[in-house]
Amino acid sequence: MCDTRTTDVQKTVRQIKQLEKEGCDIVRVAIPDLASAKAIPKIKKQISIPLVADIHFDPALAIESIRQGADKIRINPGNISDKKDVKEIIKEAKRHKTTIRIGVNSGSLEPEILRKHKTPTVKALVESAMKWVKFFEKEKFKRLVVSIKSPDPETVIEANRLLAKKTVHPLHLGVTEAGTLIPGITKSTLALGTLLKEGIGDTIRISLTEDPVLEIKAAKELLKNLGLYTKEPIIISCPTCARTEIDLKRLVKEIEEALKKIKFKPRKKPLRIAVMGCVVNGPGEAREATYAICGGKKKGAIYHKGKLVKIAPENTLVKSFIQIIKNAEN
Repeated sequence: MCDTRTTDVQKTVRQIKQLEKEGCDIVRVAIPDLASAKAIPKIKKQISIPLVADIHFDPALAIESIRQGADKIRINPGNISDKKDVKEIIKEAKRHKTTIRIGVNSGSLEPEILRKHKTPTVKALVESAMKWVKFFEKEKFKRLVVSIKSPDPETVIEANRLLAKKTVHPLHLGVTEAGTLIPGITKSTLALGTLLKEGIGDTIRISLTEDPVLEIKAAKELLKNLGLYTKEPIIISCPTCARTEIDLKRLVKEIEEALKKIKFKPRKKPLRIAVMGCVVNGPGEAREATYAICGGKKKGAIYHKGKLVKIAPENTLVKSFIQIIKNAEN
């Protein structure tokens, strides 16, 4: 999700293009006012991925966002006071063939459900989501996505497990308000990884109090390691220790940047690249990886599919390694 002012079209477009470059497939922008809704077509003209408008409380903003061409809107129907307004949103979405995501968050449950359950429990969250799913289905609205989010990973896991048993609609997964880089990735990986391994979830967002580009990078790493994203390789590198005899940290960063410029062939499983700093685990990882470096004494042995291809000095190691990968992939 963008963290820019949506009315700042130039800045928002610039950020979306950065997210696209990192592999983002769908992007969301906040719509806090009418001017933001009217910025939607200006933004859409300059991007190539679907745009989701995020609206709270004001049904007029939801309707205007649909009219302005949002591919999807995200609303929490529970914080729209009148069900007639929700019906008007549905009518407009039908007219424009716009998808709607019902978003239920632990921090914004309907008062009556909170009174019943006292706290935003798993059952409370699912009850809220299913109440609105049935409402939309009664209105014969089919372009529906559902999400239940909480800052607590275990609540996210259990709520989505229960929700998946109750509805066939696509589920969007996320741990809301997960925090800064390390806490946010940890919580999100715990919850989303568990659910995705069980076959639950259709789209995801890793929410971080950071640059949104880091959200995409974290999401890709999660999906790669689950075998669900194969457009880029998994990079394996050792943490370094007193046995390391090359500047491994620098080499890995240089290799990561260079790999971004290579278009890899489609695969059933993500390609593995190992960059190892000594002979303890290096040879073993080299056998298992598609491409590998095993470093030692200011030089590195380069492997392709477990076979030694070249030994290069440290100062040309990255260049030699990348060239071998390019030759094999192109």
